[in-house]
Amino acid sequence: MSVNRNTGDVFDAILNAPPKMMPDAVQNNDGSWSFSTPRGIASLKFMENKDRGILDHQYSDDQATFNVPMKVVQSGDESEVIITVEKPEVLTDEQFDERMVEIGSVFANLKTLIEKP
Repeated sequence: MSVNRNTGDVFDAILNAPPKMMPDAVQNNDGSWSFSTPRGIASLKFMENKDRGILDHQYSDDQATFNVPMKVVQSGDESEVIITVEKPEVLTDEQFDERMVEIGSVFANLKTLIEKP
């Protein structure tokens, strides 16, 4: 995903996005976020390293857990957000495809949020 912002701004915006994207998001004592989804309560925990642009995270809900490598890199005056999502064994191909559509929508909303002046 290309984002029209510098890398530091993108990094910080992603870390602070949960309460802006999910109205009931609550940050837990361990730094993870909890919020409601159509599949029940989910959690999101970042394992970040700003100096290296790493925003790896784990997303879990009642159906599956995803360990997601994510990196923000500078590309001229913009940033590129690179994410890899592997299908958890507990999901069927159809369920995973549905999740990929949802993730696409989440990232489109995230891009809009980050690029707002």
